Amino acid sequence: MNVLVLADTHVPGHVRALPTSLDRHLEAADVILHGGDLTAPELLDQLAAHAPVHAVAGNMDGADVRERGIGERLELELEGVPVAMVHDAGARPGREQRLRRWFPGANVVVFGHSHEPVCDWHDGMLLLNPGSPTWKRRAPVPTVAKLAITGDHLHAELIPV
Repeated sequence: MNVLVLADTHVPGHVRALPTSLDRHLEAADVILHGGDLTAPELLDQLAAHAPVHAVAGNMDGADVRERGIGERLELELEGVPVAMVHDAGARPGREQRLRRWFPGANVVVFGHSHEPVCDWHDGMLLLNPGSPTWKRRAPVPTVAKLAITGDHLHAELIPV
């Protein structure tokens, strides 16, 4: 299963549209995870035209996004792999322990908010912040993440867009 992981797109809040360099990744996705700060429910429709979408609400998402049933936390299984999502994972110090406490059964935790890409394993848990494809802030380049699930094997990588 090919999973495209996005967060902090801020469409149309910060930019009018997703970058076209993201199109090939959208086309290859079997499922899309969005870690919050969509800023408009129409982006969910745009993403869903490519693959099923699972998302959490971010601090910049209003009632119009939440009315789509998007909550602050989500736990799901993808190909038998427990995945958890939250927008704001809190401060960097203690993040790994905090996420393990919040989601004790998760093998993968997707988060956003900081716009700082993270793809790290910690005590058997993959922590995955895809950064932002539209607003890199202090990151060197705009990014998304790809997660490949093959049986019980997980491979994740950050992708510049």
